[in-house]
Amino acid sequence: MIGEYKFGSIKVNGETYNHDVAVFWTGEVLKWQREQSHVIDVKDVKTAVDVSPDTIVIGTGESGVAVVKDEAKEFVKEKGIKLIIDKTEEAIKTFNVIFLHSEEEKGEQDKVVGLFHLTC
Repeated sequence: MIGEYKFGSIKVNGETYNHDVAVFWTGEVLKWQREQSHVIDVKDVKTAVDVSPDTIVIGTGESGVAVVKDEAKEFVKEKGIKLIIDKTEEAIKTFNVIFLHSEEEKGEQDKVVGLFHLTC
């Protein structure tokens, strides 16, 4: 699903995006804009939580500069959703593994949402 990532750019399903994105297991890709570029708060994860995924993977940028606030972590966990946070390159690898291998291993597609900060 996610084919390529480099600083400031991501390719999902063959289409290149030059802004932060939310990627859904359904193939939908949305612009992911936050009030504070390097701070991820409850409002910033709400769209992902609202679709009741099994897992949310957050990419915090190339160098991991973006910070996920404790309130956002708790909000996700309170909903029974697994949360994985890593630098964007690693987060994308994790997203792809979950997306590509869940059906193969379990016989059904895991509902996974990726929230990816593409710079810093």
